[in-house]
Amino acid sequence: MRKIFLIGSAALSAVVLAVLFWGLVAEKDQSPGASGAALVEVQVPALEGDALAGQGLFRENCESCHGENAGGRDGIGPPLVHKIYEPGHHADGSFLLATARGVRAHHWPFGDMLPVEGVSQADVEKIVVYVRTLQRANGIN
Repeated sequence: MRKIFLIGSAALSAVVLAVLFWGLVAEKDQSPGASGAALVEVQVPALEGDALAGQGLFRENCESCHGENAGGRDGIGPPLVHKIYEPGHHADGSFLLATARGVRAHHWPFGDMLPVEGVSQADVEKIVVYVRTLQRANGIN
């Protein structure tokens, strides 16, 4: 009888721990009060050439996390039109590495960024032209 009780207690403990762990993971994925709203207001200049092409690529590959016009999304992803991403702190190559390898969270509380599948280096270069154009238009040089 004692053996059955111990096995039952161990099974119950495992279930309780699994539920608690799942609750912590689910809570992390869904930040309380996360609205998905833009984190910064972005002025968009007239776009042409690679910046215009980059805008389309950004919308297809980046906007779901980094928001419309790279303004970020509350509880989801950081704004790229922000002084943290100015060229002197995050060079163009950092965008290439981020899309290819992903990024561990280090400036923001949004969690890690996964690699972006199906985006070529040429695509990322156009996205960078778009982001840098937005940054300059918003006083980030």
